[in-house]
Amino acid sequence: MESKRGSECPLHGAGVRPDYLVGRRLEHVVASWHLYGSEAPSGPLDVWLIDSEAVATRITTGSDWCLIVETSAPFAGYDMAESGRVEVGPISGETSFAGHLGETVLAVSEESVPVDGRIALEITFDSGRVRCETWSGDLRLSSK
Repeated sequence: MESKRGSECPLHGAGVRPDYLVGRRLEHVVASWHLYGSEAPSGPLDVWLIDSEAVATRITTGSDWCLIVETSAPFAGYDMAESGRVEVGPISGETSFAGHLGETVLAVSEESVPVDGRIALEITFDSGRVRCETWSGDLRLSSK
């Protein structure tokens, strides 16, 4: 994946350069999920990677479908009345990052396009890679 540092999200800016994660250990992962009635959530809305330096890196999608990477603490869940609720909490196997807890980040790479800015981030660990990408406005995580 080729990194294109010049592109940034038109609405959300460049965010942070995730290169600072290299050499840090993934200690915890927190995610937010939209819950509606008895339906199972389709995937996380946000993911926070908490590293060995106690920095929380939030990965989410923007309203213009860019991939936002920023440093911010996890927020509290909230009720959306008839639209369901958003719950926030530690993951326990629900994301592609679960298998990499305790591992050190070896490399990060980004993918961007001129119009939308960052659209993907790939984080490499000893045991594999996790790709975070925006797909039709949704956050998609996959292991490689």
